[in-house]
Amino acid sequence: MKRLLATLLASLTFGASAHSPTLVDLEVVDRDTGRLAPVYHQRGQTYVAGEPGHRYAVRLVNKTGGRVLAVLSVDGVNAVSGETASAHQAGYVLSPYESAEINGWRKSLDDVAQFVFSAPESSYAARTGRPQNVGVIGVAVYQEQFTRPRPLPPVTQPRYPRGDWRRDKIGANQDSAPAPEAPSMRSEEAESSKRYGEGLAGQSAAPDLGTAHGQREWAPVGTTEFRRRSSRPDEVVSLQYRSPEFLVDNGIAPPCSFGYGRGCRPTRGQPEAFPLGFVPDPY
Repeated sequence: MKRLLATLLASLTFGASAHSPTLVDLEVVDRDTGRLAPVYHQRGQTYVAGEPGHRYAVRLVNKTGGRVLAVLSVDGVNAVSGETASAHQAGYVLSPYESAEINGWRKSLDDVAQFVFSAPESSYAARTGRPQNVGVIGVAVYQEQFTRPRPLPPVTQPRYPRGDWRRDKIGANQDSAPAPEAPSMRSEEAESSKRYGEGLAGQSAAPDLGTAHGQREWAPVGTTEFRRRSSRPDEVVSLQYRSPEFLVDNGIAPPCSFGYGRGCRPTRGQPEAFPLGFVPDPY
């Protein structure tokens, strides 16, 4: 099994900006059921359904043939450092075509505190005084900058005294040799990317779920050096998570998307083969 690498470098070198819309897939896995959280789209926003009290993991899939750095934000908080999320912070390095599941808030190189769907007021972000972006998961993706190999040092010709036949033989070549080409200088982006954790939401209604700081579990990682190709993320992907009831009540998920029973509201006027469903609770 490949080990996920957390880069904790203090300073990184940036280069020119590039953009690709399909670098990393972002998915949510319900660890209590083992299933992918269902996805819904409305008005340009992506939503997934989460069950309160369930543990979950963020699955990151590198779709490229090179390494990428994924800076993960949960509820506007960096999942590695615990800081208010900014794209320039620490993240996870994924090998080419690697798929990795992040199970919680990183506590050390050896363990994490589990991601658990909770009430917004019980979320880690709210309990640390940062409830503004509860209900949003995002990842800022950077591609790696490749360093050109250093050129070989120029070959120096030996010096011979005036009148030496060897001096006369190489003199013409020395006089006509072109000057070494100066290495091209690529201007670096001076402008840093904005805090992306605060700008991911765009919520039309207050979220009814957050992510709690759950039990600690063993999840070892290592460190590696990563040189970002750009001062800005090559891609930013985000999604919002809500309870099934929220998604149905707000018209984001179709009626009865989550089965019969509470929260199931069949669309009126459409004939159904079995309209009554299961035995209801007594009143």
